[in-house]
Amino acid sequence: MAQPQKVTDASASAEAEQSPEVREKVELARTFAFHLLKGIKQIGMYRHNEARFPEFLAKAQEAISAYTEKFGPLSLKVEQQNFTLHNEALFTEESSLPYKFFRDGIRQLIFRPGLPLEELVTLTLIALSEPERGAEDVLAQLWRAGMQQVEYVVVEGFSMEGANEDEVQVEVDKVVGYLYSRLQTNSDDFLRFARVSAEDLDAKLDGVEQIRGLVVGGRHASDDLKARLQKDITEEENARLFPKLVGAVFQVVEGGVDDAALLEEIFLQLLDMLLLQDDFGTVNQIVLKLRALSQRPEGGDDLARLLSSFLHKMGEEQRLSRVGESLKTTRAKQPQDVTRYLQALGVDSVLPLLNVLETIELPENRALLCDVLGGFARDLPEPFVARLLSDRPQTVRDMVYILEKSNHPDRVKMFAQVLKSPNLVVKLEVMQIIGRGRTAESRRIIQDALNDTVSQVRMLAAKLLPEFDRDKAFPDLVKLVRDPGWDKKTSDEKAAVYSAIGATNLPAALSMMQLLLAVKPSLLNKRRVMDDKFLAIHGLAGAGSIQSYKLLQAVVEDKAQPLDVLTAARKAMYQTRKALFGDSALPEETN
Repeated sequence: MAQPQKVTDASASAEAEQSPEVREKVELARTFAFHLLKGIKQIGMYRHNEARFPEFLAKAQEAISAYTEKFGPLSLKVEQQNFTLHNEALFTEESSLPYKFFRDGIRQLIFRPGLPLEELVTLTLIALSEPERGAEDVLAQLWRAGMQQVEYVVVEGFSMEGANEDEVQVEVDKVVGYLYSRLQTNSDDFLRFARVSAEDLDAKLDGVEQIRGLVVGGRHASDDLKARLQKDITEEENARLFPKLVGAVFQVVEGGVDDAALLEEIFLQLLDMLLLQDDFGTVNQIVLKLRALSQRPEGGDDLARLLSSFLHKMGEEQRLSRVGESLKTTRAKQPQDVTRYLQALGVDSVLPLLNVLETIELPENRALLCDVLGGFARDLPEPFVARLLSDRPQTVRDMVYILEKSNHPDRVKMFAQVLKSPNLVVKLEVMQIIGRGRTAESRRIIQDALNDTVSQVRMLAAKLLPEFDRDKAFPDLVKLVRDPGWDKKTSDEKAAVYSAIGATNLPAALSMMQLLLAVKPSLLNKRRVMDDKFLAIHGLAGAGSIQSYKLLQAVVEDKAQPLDVLTAARKAMYQTRKALFGDSALPEETN
């Protein structure tokens, strides 16, 4: 494979005077330029095969990565016929590539570490475009591309009213070079480049005595560009400014501060500022740092008091209200940071958090807050139990969820209070939760619900009772059938009770259904016998077992049964078969 040629003759003597590091930089940059130019030529020949563009530029991307990993950003000076680095030309042959950038006023191209192959392909396609044939100019395409790892410095030109071009002679390259050198600083003061004084200009621009009445020519920034720049500035503040500010504060803390009240006030102001930005992650970092510093042998007591005060301030009502405003209608960007923030609070924050919960509308944010409150409910259940009788169904659901998540040993007794609620939907939901308990206390509550005044509650209780203890459930359910008020119950409730009896799958339950189906109706009791037969079919369907299926099959084959009973039995048999075997056919039974 061809390799980039060495620049000889005039450049050889210059290289001899350069340091080894500079020579290495130039060689790496030439390698990148060589592979870039080669890739551009290949793309030019195969413009129709876009899928191979990344392959053509892969070597160039490897070369630029080798440079940036070792020396950081690569800044190339753009001249009319070449790119230069440390006054050394990078291309060993003439190329129109630099002129396309130079023509639009670009004087420097900067490649930052981590340049992805996609951005290199985009830059190459922009360089290959032809504005003279209708394509957009290079600057417009660069703005639209919005590449993160490729930067450029543009000089639009200078003009003065009443003066021709010959009268305005400014060493523009020196201005650009000076401003870029300010951007290249290793100082933590990343706003330093923006503070340019007249003394700075005098120090860098030889022969320039005064610049007055200056007008910069060019296009006005569009509204979209302004909005994007404002967004970039905001992200810069959130991503770098606040962490640097926090770091500066901790440098002061580690250096030692005599005025504890002043230090506490500083952290309080910092907390409020971060909450306004919804920056919970940085607040969590402050807590972790303070906790680590408080464990040091020297000065640990003072920092422990500072940490305690900071956590108390985090949990104050007005600050938690601010958190609630953030979570009310907007999904949290980093929910794990919000969770860690709330988990760091003390039990004195429970009541304010419960008030915040009432204002949150998004279900995912309510669930987040309920998960956090579940950690407090085990040690402090009273505020949650008090809200179980709330008039708001959503509040009751949240409290039940929190108490269930807390695994409090007496939570089932607490749930029993909800059964006094007038809201039927909430009562049924809580009964389902109690039914999962499988404890003696849970069974007692469900058994008591068999005598509730609402039929839907009694029906659900009958359904849940066999899931605790089938042997105990059978006599309790049969007692309902033999109760004097049984005839007054609705047909749906009667069917639910018989389904529950069948669900016990006890031999006594199946025998009970067989006896009811075997009764022959007479003229006087025909209606009652028919009702009992239908209930027995419900019972066999509720059993959902092979044995109950065989009994239903026997009913279907019994031609002495009334037509309505046969129809109901056949339907129940098909449903049982589907529940047992899915959609596959049941094999024929042999006697």
